[in-house]
Amino acid sequence: MTLQIKPDSADYVARISGVDLSRPLDEASVGAIVEASDKYAVLVFHDQPLTDEQLVNFGASFGPLDVGLQEKLMKKVQDRYASAAISDISNVDGSSGDVADRKHKQAIMNVGNRFWHSDSSYDRHPYRYSILTAKTVASKGGATEYADLRAAYDALDEDTKALIADRTATFYSHFTRQWLGIEDRPEDLRVFPPVRWPMVRTHPGSGRKLLWCDSKVCEISGMSIPEGRALAHELIEHIGQRERVYSHYWQPHDVILYDNRSVLHRGRRFDMTERREMRRVATVDSSEALEQAPVSVALPAGMLAAG
Repeated sequence: MTLQIKPDSADYVARISGVDLSRPLDEASVGAIVEASDKYAVLVFHDQPLTDEQLVNFGASFGPLDVGLQEKLMKKVQDRYASAAISDISNVDGSSGDVADRKHKQAIMNVGNRFWHSDSSYDRHPYRYSILTAKTVASKGGATEYADLRAAYDALDEDTKALIADRTATFYSHFTRQWLGIEDRPEDLRVFPPVRWPMVRTHPGSGRKLLWCDSKVCEISGMSIPEGRALAHELIEHIGQRERVYSHYWQPHDVILYDNRSVLHRGRRFDMTERREMRRVATVDSSEALEQAPVSVALPAGMLAAG
């Protein structure tokens, strides 16, 4: 197989052809994809109809796959797939097979995904690559947008670079869900305790500095809670500037491999009465958060009362 790489108009996105993802990849192909992802961060593959097993095998070509999210949390909502490595990114009610009611937790998850985030930034060992593929797409809307964290850092003014240079941010898995008024069980709030990350990181593949902040940031070191959250909001607005955003409008059997260390992403609004089915696998990164933070940092008083 001869891998063909065509850069997109967004300089951190490339379209990849000349490879059949349903078949095992040789070492050279894996290396070429990793090298391309270090440069471009978002790799788009068209017309790749993958079975669940083929999706898992493709993801496993790049390292150990995460199963913790599904086993610890998501299978409590529904568990449609045989492999715990597959996350169900859909608005389908697994018990009936129909489009989920708007109040179904599976549908609510789609709303939570509309905020800028890096997959598993809240985990001590987060994801390196996420691989997302479309089975059924919305007729209108439903795009996934990506924003380049390396370019966002480069575009910061010098005062802001100095402000965040030695600070850490606390990321919490349920922070955005609380803001949306989603009621989660107290035991689920404890599954992924908050973790702290440096706000300025260096991407190991490209050597470029990046701005590490997303919608799960609930505290910034050396600042009051309000000041830190206001700064996080300001930085997320900066990351999501239109000139640094790529919008992908899905077609069935599209596959996107994206590097969570280099980009944030978010889902966009669509008609939730329409069926939209996506599947995702993700590789576990070798990096580790500085430390865990008390859950109380992220929660209003009394949120963890027994219940």
